[in-house]
Formats: sequence, structure tokens, C-alpha cells
Amino acid sequence: MSAPRSGVALQPVDDPVTFTAMTREIEDLGFDNLWLTDSSLHARNCYAYMTLAALSSSRLTLGTAVTNPLTRHPAITASAVATLDEISGGRAVLGIGAGDRPLLALGLRPSPLADLEAAITAVRALWSGGEVDLEAGSFSLHEAHMRFEARRDIPVYVSASGPRTLELAGRLADGVILLVGLFPEALRWALDSIDAGVRAGAGTPGAQSGSRPHVAVFAYGAIDDDRALALERARSIAAWFPQTAPVICRLAGLDDDLVEQVRLVYGGGEFQEAASAAALLPDDFVRKVALAGDLSDARARIEEVLGAGADSVNVFPLGDRRMETVRNFARCWREVTGG
Repeated sequence: MSAPRSGVALQPVDDPVTFTAMTREIEDLGFDNLWLTDSSLHARNCYAYMTLAALSSSRLTLGTAVTNPLTRHPAITASAVATLDEISGGRAVLGIGAGDRPLLALGLRPSPLADLEAAITAVRALWSGGEVDLEAGSFSLHEAHMRFEARRDIPVYVSASGPRTLELAGRLADGVILLVGLFPEALRWALDSIDAGVRAGAGTPGAQSGSRPHVAVFAYGAIDDDRALALERARSIAAWFPQTAPVICRLAGLDDDLVEQVRLVYGGGEFQEAASAAALLPDDFVRKVALAGDLSDARARIEEVLGAGADSVNVFPLGDRRMETVRNFARCWREVTGG
């Protein structure tokens, strides 16, 4: 079994000079992965910033977390990721999902799973150098092929929090970006769903190796000696779950009426715009779905997540002291894993 990996996920909201310095520090701290969100109008262009990251690092694996088949045609994504892979010397990963709250500002809704699967198929076929003819609900390709050579085996990670997407990831993906919180019941349920997809895909065209894909757990939140302050910095992500992943709320024991109340209050785009809705949620729920505490709390969460079967844990820092959380996570990671 390979050693567990650590990573950082960021929204490209900082200016280029600041972001470049952050990338260098993240690599110096020993992290393996750097993920950037593709959030349309909510942040700067992720591919421009991943190019900055590629040129200011030598070791970090660089991935989208995540793009979708709607705001970017899969052929554009195939070219963009292959270009990043070339610039970075083979360090690119495609993270893709059905789409999330930022789509609302563009008049779009999340992609059907059939279109997400078709997008993955199309991207891999283009990287393989073939000519692609494909009709999906939201895009098409006609005698399409790439005019430059791409690495055929660039990893594809699928972002998932619901049962059908988790099963799709188990069947088709090289990795799963797991957005189910950090508590054991949700992690076990998610891994069972991924494994069901692995079994369903065994021997079918397009399926992967037959073993569980890499499980990359995303840990949103804040780590601070002031536990109350960390809790409040992490609180905003908690509102995302009633709106987008209600099954996680049930696993956490959240009352259905409260879930519906949060859904009604949270009408915005990114989770940072959901402060009013997040304020309705109990502290215990926030701690289950987010990093929200001091160093000892973070160490316990990392141990639980790795113990449940995760292959990597990736911190998504929230609040006004994001790099402090990144530094604290790196310290906790070393103490837990020795790496």
C-alpha cells in the first residue's frame, strides 16, 4: 500500500503574486497535491493559475477541483489539461464533476450523470489520439481529434457526494474527490457506494482496473488555537450539505425540517455566500462535516479519515487566515503520518 498523500485545495481568489508565493510555500511544506476550483465568475481562471503553479513548483501534482461539462466543452478541457500536463512535466490531473452552485449565475443546472460520463469518455478518447464522434445531451463531437500529442493516462478524478455519482466514480474514475464531510458514518457509506461502482463496472468497456480508485477526501475548514474562532470560520461550508448533499445530513442525524429550512435560506452561489443559512446549523454538525478546531482536533480528524480508507486528505482552508490553516494542517499531517 502506498503512503497517504496530502494536498491543499484553493479558490483562485488571490492576486497572482500572492498566489505564486502560496504555491511555493505549499510545496515547501511538503504537500503532494494542489487543487484549484473552476468557479466561473466566483474566482480567477483556474487554468491560468495552474500554469502559474506549474512554473513556480517542481513536485506538486496539479488538478482542477473541479471543472464540469457545461461551462467548458469537454474538448476544451481535454486540450487545457493536456497543455497543463506538458507545461508541468506530467503533473496534471483532471478533476471533473456535474457542476455546483456557481452554475446558477450562468442560467445552468448541474450536468446529468450521462453527460458527465460521456465527457470523461470523450476526454480520454481525445488524449488517446483517436477521432471522436459523440452526441451527449449538452455537447457533441464530430470527427474531433487533437492536433498535438497528449499523455494518454492523465488521471481523471470525479467529484462526488451522492450515491449515483459515487458509483459512477467507482466504475470509471482513476480517483474520487470525496465531498461527504469527515465523520466515520459518511465515509463508510461513501466508500461502500464507490465499491458498488467498482463491482458494477468489472469487465465492462471504459471501466478502470477493478480496484477502488484513489480516494481523495476534501477537508474544508479552519485550524486555530481558538477553537470557537475556527468553528465560525468553518461554518459556511456546513450550509452546502443540506443544499447539495442531503444524504450526508441524514447520516449525521440532522433533523429533516432543519435541512429544509437551510435549503430555503441558502439561495446564493458559492458556500461563502451562505452565512445566514449556516448560522442555523448546530455546532456538532459543523464539526462533523468540516475541520473546525485546534491542532488536536485536526489530528483526530486526519486519523479518522485515513483510518476509514482515504488515500489522501486535502485541506480546503476557509476564513481570513487560510495559510495559517494550511501550515497547521501540515504540522498535524507530519505528526499523524510521520511524513
